[in-house]
Amino acid sequence: MNPQTLAQRRAAHALRCVEEHAQRNRNQNQPDYGNYVSYVETLPATILMNGLGQAAATLISKAEGDLRKPHGLLYADLQSWLCGTDEAAPYRGAGNLMQAITCGNETAYLHAQAEALAWLVWLKKFANAYLKKGENP
Repeated sequence: MNPQTLAQRRAAHALRCVEEHAQRNRNQNQPDYGNYVSYVETLPATILMNGLGQAAATLISKAEGDLRKPHGLLYADLQSWLCGTDEAAPYRGAGNLMQAITCGNETAYLHAQAEALAWLVWLKKFANAYLKKGENP
């Protein structure tokens, strides 16, 4: 049993994601995460309006399949939480979020959607605190 609360584990994971993006920025001396902060800010509303599956598919589409692009970075971060090793991960151990969503059942999907929204609260706070907002649309 993990001594940390679920909220603490969500926060720690979100912070690690943001710190990795910030570190790459320091190493390259320019943001490689582009409008990542803006995408993080809008993703919860997109999930609520369209569902987790549609929102995730849109991220992949806008990244053109490249997880190094800003939309792809956000998809990869979301996937790392929802398919990660944490006991709360609805698709724990799954390697691919879209495959897990499309092959899973409704209970897991609803759990994943709720978990994504809860995790995004932390990611949004940390992204706004530690990353610069991109200037390109």
